[in-house]
Amino acid sequence: MQLNDMVLMMLESLILFICVLVGVAFLTLLERKVLGFIQIRKGPNKVGYCGVVQPFSDAIKLFSKEQTFPFVSNYLPYYFSPVFSLFISLLVWSITPSYFGLFSFDLGLLFFLCCTSVGVYTVMVAGWSSNSLYALLGGLRAVAQTISYEVSLALILISFIILSNGYNLCNFYLYQSVLWFIFITFPLMIVWFASSLAETNRTPFDFAEGESELVSGFNIEYSSGGFALIFMAEYASILFMSMLFVILFLGGDFYYFFFILKVVMMSFMFIWVRGTLPRYRYDKLMYLAWKSFLPVSLNYLIFFSGLKIVIISLLI
Repeated sequence: MQLNDMVLMMLESLILFICVLVGVAFLTLLERKVLGFIQIRKGPNKVGYCGVVQPFSDAIKLFSKEQTFPFVSNYLPYYFSPVFSLFISLLVWSITPSYFGLFSFDLGLLFFLCCTSVGVYTVMVAGWSSNSLYALLGGLRAVAQTISYEVSLALILISFIILSNGYNLCNFYLYQSVLWFIFITFPLMIVWFASSLAETNRTPFDFAEGESELVSGFNIEYSSGGFALIFMAEYASILFMSMLFVILFLGGDFYYFFFILKVVMMSFMFIWVRGTLPRYRYDKLMYLAWKSFLPVSLNYLIFFSGLKIVIISLLI
């Protein structure tokens, strides 16, 4: 690869990451506005026109505050785990299909699974290195929860890989040009959406941040910049899971403006769930993962595998 190609790729990656971070800023504003309307209040409305500049003022406030460190914490893992968390959340965006051919990932779905698996370690290390019992308990909850729901996520992805003959996200646009996958895999769509909520530690599965019983969970000892990085990583993951949902189930027409509207609609669904549902009980969360979602994902995987074998045998 020539030097100018590498410089161009780095520049395109930087533009992509900046756009994701701006999207995260306005997603937080959308969430605060929607939660305000759900709770019959206005939400942020003072900074700028209708509170549009509020996310940027919050970012300036957080990053300009003095950062505190627990005296008994394991300093290096404590300091770097939020940085790695945001880095992984931004890195997974590189599998996004783009019109200008930023990256061509023929194994994009495998890369996504690798990044989500590594993302668990940042939460676990953040909870452990804080040397706080609340933070450690939140980190352990996050690990058990994410491992449980990654199984069903991986099985659903294998079903779609069998349907689309590859790991590249561009295949989903081609195969859904006539009929969206949501119409033939509606139960899988429900399982995927619930698993996405659990994967991103969102309500009703936000056990890693159980405010009522863990004060704030794995991030209790973080303040100012460290907290902001964890916060941005979570919302970047929400945006990415919304984008991936649209590609898998809602046509994946990523070259059109309608695609952005569908991603915003899915992000709104994440916020809507937070505003309406209470937190699950932890044993019910595990029961849902292993007794409900896993059998559904396995049955669909066996069904699609058999269907593919029948179609191939008929064509031969």
